[in-house]
Amino acid sequence: MIKELAKNAAQAAKVLAVLDEKTKNIVLQDMADALRANAEEIYAANAIDLAQAEKDGLGAAMIDRLTLNAERVESMALGIETIVALPDPAGQERVIGERPNGLKISKMRIPLGVVCMIYEARPNVTADAGALCFKSGNGVILRGGKEALGSSKAIAGVLQDVLKKHNLPVELITVVPNPDRELMMELMQQSDYIDVIIPRGGEGLIRYVTDNSKIPVIQHFKGVCHLYIDKDADLQTAIDILVNGKTHRTGVCNALEGLIVHKDIADEFLPLAAAALQSKQVKVNASAKAATYFDNATVIQDDEFGVEYLDLEIAVGIVDDIDAAFDHISRFGSHHTEVICTTNEITAKRFQRSVDASVVMVNASSRFSDGSELGLGAEIGIATSKLHAYGPMGLESLTAEKYLVSGTGQIRA
Repeated sequence: MIKELAKNAAQAAKVLAVLDEKTKNIVLQDMADALRANAEEIYAANAIDLAQAEKDGLGAAMIDRLTLNAERVESMALGIETIVALPDPAGQERVIGERPNGLKISKMRIPLGVVCMIYEARPNVTADAGALCFKSGNGVILRGGKEALGSSKAIAGVLQDVLKKHNLPVELITVVPNPDRELMMELMQQSDYIDVIIPRGGEGLIRYVTDNSKIPVIQHFKGVCHLYIDKDADLQTAIDILVNGKTHRTGVCNALEGLIVHKDIADEFLPLAAAALQSKQVKVNASAKAATYFDNATVIQDDEFGVEYLDLEIAVGIVDDIDAAFDHISRFGSHHTEVICTTNEITAKRFQRSVDASVVMVNASSRFSDGSELGLGAEIGIATSKLHAYGPMGLESLTAEKYLVSGTGQIRA
């Protein structure tokens, strides 16, 4: 079944590869409209998934990711409409130059082919991945976790009905109907038909896929994001960014998990941070030095930093200078998103150049590290490895480039 499913997706992708941008946009707009029109059907499927999740004792972060409501369905529809407004990267050309022998060299963006998404309790991935892959000319195979299977099938069914309406193969957006782990293993062996696998979920899932796949994997490991408060930070700005980054949504990969503070500003800033975090009922884990500024902080050792809490919980440390902040981030960060709060432009630029993360921010919440917030319409994932994409992956990241060479009969001597 899995081999046939992958083969059909690859065949369908060939149809999409030659579809013009205008037609793609018409189909995508119809998909956005259909999500809104069929919202009640999606809620009903999601309610069944949520009831089972509660019964199975899933954690609050997982249930938050799984939950669909009017705002989130509308967000999916708006994400598709944003993708409609973006240029189609497939077919775009750029000139490289002309060789001394007269050969003209350029490069053209082409679809990857078939993208396989493996994800857990994230039903919104179904719409985001379906739309992004469709616009960029790729077929997509969606293997959701059992927690979100009903929701994912409902969303995919809506999108597939639109494909049927436009006489396009429904295999362009394929859902693996059974979440069995053995079928996922078989899926990861289909290198003849699938071009890339993008896992989204917990670190265990991503490591499992990376270790077992015969197909290239774009990795998105844990999101251990830090906020560094520089000695030249504006205190109110720092508090606002801290509270938003930690408490806006805790169960997402761009939520703050670590706070590091320059020693010169600790006496001013940390009492304010303590009050702000306490008001939001955030549990604080801190180094022995930082813990003195908090009531009921749990003292942690140096090797206990770097945890992805995905909850109202944060780790706090004090550093001697920006170089110590770099060392801390290098040791405990996950190449996802790092933030500095400072009014010193030189320090800000040094931070952005020196920190190895896919997104490095100055005076802005880590919650903006998101494809839709960065103008990508939506994202298919956030790559924390550097081949071939780094950071939020939008349309362009779902394409590769091929060389185009034009001559007038040249032969090589």
